[in-house]
Formats: sequence, structure tokens, C-alpha cells
Amino acid sequence: MAAAARLFIRGAHSTLAISGVGTGKQSSLFKLSAGCSSRLKAQRHVAHFTFQPDPPTTEYGATQKMNLFQSITSALDNTLASDPTAVIFGEDVAFGGVFRCTVGLRDKYGKDRVFNTPLCEQGIVGFGIGAATAGATAIAEIQFADYIFPAFDQIVNEAAKYRYRSGNLFDCGNLTIRAPWGCVGHGSLYHSQSPEAYFVHCPGIKVVIPRSPLQAKGLLLSCIADNNPCLFFEPKILYRAAVEQVPVDSYTIPLSQAEVLQEGSDLTLVAWGTQVRDVASDTSRSVSPEHFRSMLNFSLVHVFQSVARTGRLLISHEAPVTGGFAAEISSTVQEECFLNLEAPIARVCGYDTPFPHIFEPFYIPDKWKCFDAIKRMINY
Repeated sequence: MAAAARLFIRGAHSTLAISGVGTGKQSSLFKLSAGCSSRLKAQRHVAHFTFQPDPPTTEYGATQKMNLFQSITSALDNTLASDPTAVIFGEDVAFGGVFRCTVGLRDKYGKDRVFNTPLCEQGIVGFGIGAATAGATAIAEIQFADYIFPAFDQIVNEAAKYRYRSGNLFDCGNLTIRAPWGCVGHGSLYHSQSPEAYFVHCPGIKVVIPRSPLQAKGLLLSCIADNNPCLFFEPKILYRAAVEQVPVDSYTIPLSQAEVLQEGSDLTLVAWGTQVRDVASDTSRSVSPEHFRSMLNFSLVHVFQSVARTGRLLISHEAPVTGGFAAEISSTVQEECFLNLEAPIARVCGYDTPFPHIFEPFYIPDKWKCFDAIKRMINY
């Protein structure tokens, strides 16, 4: 609505042709000034990072070029095809979802397996808990991670504790909750948040955040197959910006393990989601970047080994710095590797403010902020 309002306010003399609406033909919906049109065109590709795909792999079979949302669709397609109990539900998922992650699945598998829900996040998760307890593979979508808070009680007090409170007589381990996560370039307060730390504090659920299309598909399939309820946060800025070769068939990537992207000798960098690309863009042969795939029951062994070798640790995430998951990693590493540290552990994170709109480029912990922190640590 806000975007539409801005276009109406800017209206002037030239037309903006929008394709892919209705019949797929171009239709002139709004009038824009020539200057505004050129500014929009110039801003279209602006991002605070450049995605670099991983080298193609044949480890999991034949591959196909996919962006991140297509890799999510492929994972869901594989699940629906192989598991007759699998159901996908959420706001607008029958139409493909706002980010098109479920496009075509209702037509392929039927409206009983891919269906819309009311605009009620508490009801979506509550229904998912019931369906998973009854034996279905329940895959719920929360339209944005920012909208997940009405479902907080269902996730933290029901899904996470269901097995424990029943003495393992019942569980909802077949529940996976997907949600677009993180900044997107123009999301402002209610479409940019990174709420992972709220849920990492709660035993009984797993929180997973991928960094690329290949990782996203494998990790999502691992969440769906896992015996515990999982929260799967998808970096929305990567939905279309990240493109690489992704296996067509099903495959899984282990949860609760750090992924070592590169071995280094001078500095260890730890991040997850979009931030992996920001910290990786600052690396050289002497820097060791690592990706945290999941955040509960996580293994820090690789991080301990890396910090013991490099003597320095930088942790970066988009969420506000106070109470963020970087603090937990920092504390644990300090307890285990204190005598190996050559400099104080650094955190490059979001500010302790609501997520801004026009000031987003100043808020995000981009590669330049990471670079400044690296220089301070090396010169300490």
C-alpha cells in the first residue's frame, strides 16, 4: 500500500509500464515523471553486497540454475512428491505467496495439500502443531518474520514444549515454520526484522538460516525431515539476488554445524544468512569466514579451533547488537579460548533502534563496517 501511495504521489506526465499483471501484457497503471522513472531504474539494482555463487557441485546429482526462492519451491515440490502426508499452508500460499515460493504447487498437488489460511499467525502455527501431532508433515508459512510475534506463544509454549510435557508420548516434530527474514532494501519497521534471538533462547525448537540457494534447499529439507519443530528463516534480499546451480533432486545438509568457507590464520569471521556475503567480501587468505547454519544445539568446535589458530573473532548479524546471538557466541568463545585471544572479540551488528526506512544503508552492518572492525582488531 505504501509503495502504491508513493507512486500516486509522484504521478506526473510519463507512464510506467508494468508487465506480468493480469494477462501478462504491459499495462500503464501509474504516471511518473521522466526523472522519477530514471531514479527508479537506477535504484532497482542497488544492494549493499554482491552475491558470489559457490562453485557448481555434482555431489547431489544433476543441477539447475535457481535463485533462492526457486530453490525453496524445489524443496517443497520434492517434499510434496515424496511424502503424501505433507501439507503447506499460510497466508496467500495457494496463490504462490508474496515471494512466489509456493507458485504452482496448489495446481500440481491440489487444494487439500496447499491452501490459504486466515490472516492469523497464532492460528497458522496452532493448526500446524495439531496437524504435526496427528502425523502430518506440516509446513507453515508466516508471510514475514516480522509477523511471527502473534504466534510467539504457540511456538515457545506449545510447539517447543509439546514433547517434553507429555513425556515423549506426543510431539509436533513434523512441524516446520518458514518465514522471510532480514532486510530487503526498503522494508522499514515491519518487513526487515531479524528475530532469531527471541527463539534461540527457547529449548525445543531449531532455528535455521541459509546463506545461498544451494544451502537453502538442503537445509529446508533437513528441517522438514528433522524430529523437532524448526523455524526456517529465509533471507528475503537473496530471493532473487542469489543465483547459483542447485541440485534438482532431494538432498540434505546437516543441521547444528558451522560451515567453514575458508581457512585463515589472522582472523575468524562468524555470520549467518545475508551477512555471510558481507563478511566474506572482506576476506583474504589470512581470514577464516564461517557460516552458522542453525543456532540451537550448535557446535562451536570449528569456531574454537579457528580462534585458537587466528587469535581474533568477529561476529556479525543484522539484528540489534544488544541481546543478539553474537553475544552468546562471544561469551562461549571467551570462556573456552580466552588465552588464545590477541584482541577483544568484536561484534558488528544492527543498532539498538527500530529498523529504519530511508536510513537502512546506515543501519545495516555492511562490509565497510566489518572492514573497519577488522582493521581495529589487527592493529590492536
